[in-house]
Amino acid sequence: MLSVKHHSVAYGQSTIIEDLNLEVGRNEIVAVVGRNGMGKTTLMKSLVGMTPSRAGDIELDGTPLTGLKSYQRVRAGIGFVPQGRMIFSTLTVKENIETGLAAVGEAKVPEDLYELFPVLRDMQNRRGGNLSGGQQQQLAIARALATRPKVLLLDEPTEGIQPNIIKDIAKTLRRIRDERGLSIVVSEQVLSFVMDAADRILVIEKGAIVHEELRQEANQDKIASYLAV
Repeated sequence: MLSVKHHSVAYGQSTIIEDLNLEVGRNEIVAVVGRNGMGKTTLMKSLVGMTPSRAGDIELDGTPLTGLKSYQRVRAGIGFVPQGRMIFSTLTVKENIETGLAAVGEAKVPEDLYELFPVLRDMQNRRGGNLSGGQQQQLAIARALATRPKVLLLDEPTEGIQPNIIKDIAKTLRRIRDERGLSIVVSEQVLSFVMDAADRILVIEKGAIVHEELRQEANQDKIASYLAV
């Protein structure tokens, strides 16, 4: 579904990602784990087009994305939930979701989004800034799903979320994958979340994928060693 080949990203003279290759299958949840500063957020932003690539090719379901602007990649089928959620705090829940709909030329919030996140239906007229961290994360995911993506990218979705809510987010991602038939790429540091959510785990270090395991065969101690400061 998503193919990334020889992908490189640089800020000025500093190369952050060098010759990275990544394949994500249909209906697969892939977790990219690594310590802070290893390139997770840069990878996510470059896939959605917020940060320009220096080299390489990105394809979504056979459609080349390289060279497309962010809004064009969204229309092609990339959904993005940024680190820190980045919802519009002064807009209502409903208005936040409508910003996602506008990106694909739709107007009415689909009922299935409220079925997926019932709390958002109950709070649809409440300002986004008045929601809890977990509720804001649900809103950010709903806004991304409003664009009807083929691949959903989430950058550190557990950041600032209470531990009891983290398990719910993992369950929600699996449900989204199963019910909507899309692929999900999530960058993360919380290993328990990754073990709950992912089908496959990749470790990124200094902008390169250095380790890969299927979740059911994963050696948690080995993965944890990459995350240790």
